[in-house]
Amino acid sequence: MSQDKIIDHLFRHQFGKMVSILTRIFGFSNLEIIEDAIQDTFLKATHTWKDSIPENPEAWLTQAAKNRTIDLFRKIKADKSRIQNLDSGPSAIALNELFLDSEIEDSQLRMIFACCHPELQSKDQIAFALKTISGFSQKEIAASLLTKEESIKKRLQRARKTIIERDIKFEIPSGKELSERIDNVLQVIYLIFNEGFHSNGKNIIIRKDLCGEALRLCKMLLNKENLRGNSVYSLFALMCFNSSRLETKATDDIVIELKNQNRKNWYQPLIEMGNFSLQKATTYPIISSYFYEASIAFQHSNAKEYKDTNWEKIDFLYGKLYEMYPSDFISLNQAIALLQLNDYDKVELKMKSVNPKLLEQKQHLYYAVYADLYSKQGKTNEAKIALLKTIELAQNEKEKDYFRKKITEIK
Repeated sequence: MSQDKIIDHLFRHQFGKMVSILTRIFGFSNLEIIEDAIQDTFLKATHTWKDSIPENPEAWLTQAAKNRTIDLFRKIKADKSRIQNLDSGPSAIALNELFLDSEIEDSQLRMIFACCHPELQSKDQIAFALKTISGFSQKEIAASLLTKEESIKKRLQRARKTIIERDIKFEIPSGKELSERIDNVLQVIYLIFNEGFHSNGKNIIIRKDLCGEALRLCKMLLNKENLRGNSVYSLFALMCFNSSRLETKATDDIVIELKNQNRKNWYQPLIEMGNFSLQKATTYPIISSYFYEASIAFQHSNAKEYKDTNWEKIDFLYGKLYEMYPSDFISLNQAIALLQLNDYDKVELKMKSVNPKLLEQKQHLYYAVYADLYSKQGKTNEAKIALLKTIELAQNEKEKDYFRKKITEIK
């Protein structure tokens, strides 16, 4: 791995840790100063490591972060009493202890819950989380969320302003507030993962970095006993199942259908981890929508061959998911399950209940399902027309290529 790639990798994984620790010390009012200081640390690393990278680069960066802490005290003119309280106050943690692994994780969890505070707009939450926790640049966030870089800049500024004006605490909430806030946290993690697994970018099918980051964040929640529950275990299971087949979902940026993926190349340890997490989810009394989604993914991941998939069970699970969380996208997926069962009348009925405009960026999939239905029924002209509509609406160029190929295969 090249020096630039190593530094980029470390930046991605260390940035959020450093931001969280220093925000815990200096507070949200100094967040921009903190982020600038960390950027300086990495610029220094790039220069210092020009000839050789230290044996333990993470330890080097941790020490650099500690040094920057002292520099920051001078920059923001913290008074003596504050420094003394940090070192020896009854309610404070000594500076060195803040850099212990357990305290780093605790600081990151505090940041996640702050990013997902209900006072922040939902669009601002995910942008702020990707920036402060995951170390994504404004340009990367803009590309991930299909929006302009200037819009992301405004979202980040608005989030910082809201946090300061509303005096949002850098803490993990408790009681009723915890159960409410954790739903926001999981939704943000879910959105991050989905953007990685089904990228809305024009030329990218999957973003493994986003999938990995979502898994990492969810794992941090599971590390805290009081944060565990059906929804957290279920979401982690869902992401494990889906991540297990990332390597087979596309080859050279060519989309590969689920039925054509080489299941021998699915990553079995992730499937086993998903199975374990889903089983743990069943030990909690309240069932979440993530549980049904994970149960559907379980059926796919544990079927040895595509023909072994239990589509009756999947149809049932989509029905339960719809009862809990009605949406046109769930109805569309249920129609796909019914199509595998060759129940064309039910497919037609289900498709009539779907409003394609409510599918937003995934609107093209509505016509893709109709194309498969018509193709199975031997209506080749109708199938081709539906695929042309699919291609017209698809935003991803690789998906367009995939559907163009499907047209040539219709006889």
